[in-house]
Amino acid sequence: MTLLESPKRAAGATGLIRVATAGSVDDGKSTLVGRLLYDGKAVLADTLQAVSSASRARGAELDLSLLVDGLRSEREQGITIDVAHRYLSTEARDVVLVDCPGHVEYTRNTVTGMSSADVALLLVDVRNGLVEQTRRHAAVAALLRVPHLILAVNKIDLVDYDEDAFAQVVADAEAYAKEVGIAEVTAVPVSAKAGDNVTTRSEHTPWYTGPTLLELLASVEVPVRANAPLRLPVQWVARGDGPRRYTGTVASGIARPGDEVLVQPAGRRTRIVAVEDADGSLDAAGEGAAVAVTLADDLHVGRGELIVAADAPAEVLREFVADLAVVGERPVVAGDRVLVRHTGKLVRGLVREVTDTVDIDTGRRRPADRLETNDIGRATIAVAEPLAVDAYGHDRTTGAALLLAERTGDAIAAVLVRRLEERPLEERPLEEGPPEQRRPLEQGPLDQGENR
Repeated sequence: MTLLESPKRAAGATGLIRVATAGSVDDGKSTLVGRLLYDGKAVLADTLQAVSSASRARGAELDLSLLVDGLRSEREQGITIDVAHRYLSTEARDVVLVDCPGHVEYTRNTVTGMSSADVALLLVDVRNGLVEQTRRHAAVAALLRVPHLILAVNKIDLVDYDEDAFAQVVADAEAYAKEVGIAEVTAVPVSAKAGDNVTTRSEHTPWYTGPTLLELLASVEVPVRANAPLRLPVQWVARGDGPRRYTGTVASGIARPGDEVLVQPAGRRTRIVAVEDADGSLDAAGEGAAVAVTLADDLHVGRGELIVAADAPAEVLREFVADLAVVGERPVVAGDRVLVRHTGKLVRGLVREVTDTVDIDTGRRRPADRLETNDIGRATIAVAEPLAVDAYGHDRTTGAALLLAERTGDAIAAVLVRRLEERPLEERPLEEGPPEQRRPLEQGPLDQGENR
């Protein structure tokens, strides 16, 4: 599979798929990932020997979860805390398995793990069904617009491979998915421990005629954004004897020499004259390619600015409506003064309004004026200077940001832009609001200029 057609070569064109595994603690996520790695022969001999020794020390048979739970504290507690990345190759594509933590207090890690995923693999213990954290992870997947949701109904062996038990979990999951905005759920009955329907079809589930989990991962269609307009956030400016080169990773679209572009938010028009990567010149660079771009004009371009298609620019604004996934310990309320990190740019911001939150039990929104830790809700955010953004549904890079504490820089919430503020800026000054909120924001980013 390739993203581009180029007479020379294309960067960013791979058969890679990112799969975020999630679900409630003890539902078997790490064991399932370990099973995929073990059966897929993606485990080094010395690693397998170490896991075998660790399993024996715990008085257990081969514990496949230890192939994933790499932290000593996790092995001692039997839980997953960090976001563990493992790699698996199939005939069709390479798979990055991102094992997200199951405990509610580590929801921020799950948001991180799912933020760039092509597939959310949600594990459910068939005996327990959808518990609170399972629903929360489904809501996060919906919030982050993960293109596909695969439901692995685990421990099917512990209910004697009962079809009705599987069907009930699937029905509940589909109903919840509909409430949070997930159009389709693909379900597979599995036993991560025994291996049923993970990489090979199980003779114990003759009533299930669908693909194995590995077959699903190898065949699921991943959206290709080669036809999307160019979005290249500038991460660094390289200066030498020749013209300046602007480096970054292509978020979407294609960067080609000769293409007319804008540098936003200023809106300066120019043209790409060269595209390079570590191996040399390129005829084109697609999504995911780390490149250096040379422009026709010697412009003052700073970190965090966008190089975009001239005929399809991003929106330049100072206010937007967004969904927030609160990952910090402090609540989010109207009037909060924050820092907003968007691509590589950091500006001061204000939480203008909090309007609602997602009820994790039902998946429905309800009115709210504050968002607590682990909540998902909607708010209006104002920024001290214009940002070039897209709605998150159009671009998962330029439509995302991070709220940080103004004084400490600690993460407060992940931000997904939903609606762009259409009212002219002069009609809604930053100091608008209750008297206690009317301290004007400082103008200008915290890291102005090049490479500061």
